[in-house]
Formats: sequence, structure tokens, C-alpha cells
Amino acid sequence: MPNDYLASLLAGVPMPLMLVGANERILRLNPAAVSLFGANMEGRHFYTVLRQPAVVECVSGAFNSGMPRESRFSRKDHTHESIFRVICAPVGSGRDAAVLASFEDVTPVETAGQMRRDFVANVSHELRTPLTAILGFIETLRGPARDDAEARERFLSTMAREAERMNRLISDLLSLSRVETEERVRPTELQVLPEIVLSVCHGLRPIADDAGVEIRVGPAPDLPMVRGDADQLRQVFTNIIENAVKYGGEGDRVEISFATIQRDPILAGPAVAVAVQDFGRGIDSIHIHRLTERFYRADSHRSQKLGGTGLGLAIVKHIMNRHRGRLKIESDVGKGSRFTALFPQPRS
Repeated sequence: MPNDYLASLLAGVPMPLMLVGANERILRLNPAAVSLFGANMEGRHFYTVLRQPAVVECVSGAFNSGMPRESRFSRKDHTHESIFRVICAPVGSGRDAAVLASFEDVTPVETAGQMRRDFVANVSHELRTPLTAILGFIETLRGPARDDAEARERFLSTMAREAERMNRLISDLLSLSRVETEERVRPTELQVLPEIVLSVCHGLRPIADDAGVEIRVGPAPDLPMVRGDADQLRQVFTNIIENAVKYGGEGDRVEISFATIQRDPILAGPAVAVAVQDFGRGIDSIHIHRLTERFYRADSHRSQKLGGTGLGLAIVKHIMNRHRGRLKIESDVGKGSRFTALFPQPRS
């Protein structure tokens, strides 16, 4: 087969391909493989390029057995790890014998699988804790505390609290599922953000009063409307403001402000910003980039004590993604935290 024809044939395949000759030297790399392994690799021994023992054995096994072999190849850089499924298939015979190694990027599949396993493990853990408590109290009420009225009332109160915790978790899981389902469908209706925020603050007033926190809402002169789903926007501000009241309550107040931004560098255009500032203990910077992960808590014990499910900010993130906006988190330990929801201004 002419070399130019072979080169054009391999170049037409989008996945990385490596052709190894009978002398164990690399005969050809297609452009995708050059991007993966680097330039000027042709003519080198395949050991020196692949290096990973499992993949080297896969190529050698295909040569020795004359049968296809399969392996995995991993590639790490400064930001993430990529996983490839490697198929080594013998081609040609005699002096023209070679092995064609293909590298299929299965990183998204592997990542999704790991996320699913982590999700199941986290949900199981979150449900197991209250269930174990409830089952323990039931056993105690059936036995030693059967005729102890005071203990019975105390245990029933704790059981009700744990059952409510499970109910909140299931409710948040259903909300997260609905938000993820709709994430690619952009809302079209125009909404007035200050009206939604004031409505949310009114609903949260009893919680704020119980915590001894004053919610202060600043003026919003000439604030542009944004395209959004009213119910989901209420959920965004409910989650953010309720978190500020519960976790930043030491500051005795929560301040909400509105602003227009001429150009947000992330949204690449003008934006409307709603900032929720508390004056509590703040959040250590090592936690900030992970706060929107499912079930991640900067202070797990405190979150569970206050009834948190670890899903509130994950729901906010997905809703903001649907609205083509973003959530900006800033915090100073000992001074408080600021959560800003930024929405793109609609084009006229």
C-alpha cells in the first residue's frame, strides 16, 4: 500500500491510531495520535512512546498471538486524567506484519460511571444515618422505654426530626433531577428579580426571626428584567438566602443588593447581579470551589445539625446553568460570605 495512501487513510480516522511494524518501530501516527503522543515519534521503538506496561504487553501480545488484544491507557496533565480503551489488532503478514493500535477516549464514560457510584454511595450514606437512628429508637420504644412516657416523647421527637431530614433529602433529590432534565432548555419569559427576591424574603421571615437575623433588601432602581423560570429563580434565592441566615447568622444580619454590570468576563456581556452577603464566620478558601458539588459540606456536622442536605448549592448551580448565568462565591474567614447570582441581560 503506498505510504501517502496509508497516511491519508489513517488521517481520516478521528481517534488516535498508531501503526507498529514487525521491527517494533512506529511506522505511522495519524494527526490525532500526534496530538496525544507528540511529534517526531515515527521510527522510535513503541516501548519508549507508550511506556505503560499494560499497553506495551497489549501490543506485544497482538504480535505474538496474531489475535486482537485490549488494554487501557491513561494520560495525565496538570488539570485532569484521560482514560483510553486500547485495541491492538494485527494487520498484514510476513515482512509486512504490523499491529494497529487504536485509542478510544472513554473519559466521559468513566467519569459518568464514577459520578454515579459516588452519587449512590452518598445517597445511601445520607439515608442510612437517619434510618439507623429511627430503627434504634423503635427498638428502644418496644423494649426498655415501653412504659417510660418521658423517654417516649423525647424519642418520638427525635424520630420526627430524622424523618423530616429524609423527606428534605428526597425532595432535594427530586428537585435536582427535574433541574438537570430541563438544564438545556433556556427559559424565555421575562422576570423582575427584585419582586422574586422580596417574595422569597417574606417567606423566609419566620426562619430569620427564629435565628435572630435581620434580612435587609437594598434598592433596585432601573434594574433590567431577565429571562427566567420564576419557580426556579425562587428556588435559587431561597437556597442562597436561607443558607446565609442559617450559616451566617452569627452576624445578625443578611444584606441583599442589586446591580447591573456593563460586562461580566465569564458571561461575556452585560449582566444583572443579585448579591447575598452575610457577616458570619465565613468559609475557608479551600472549600469554595467545591461548594456546588453534590453532598459537599464545608462543615458536615454543623450542616446536618441545621438540617442541610448538601444539595442546595448543587441545585442552584444547575438552575444558573439553565439560565446561562453563574454563581460567584466570595468569603473571608471571620468576616462573612457573599454569594452573587449573575444573569445575562436579555438582548433587545
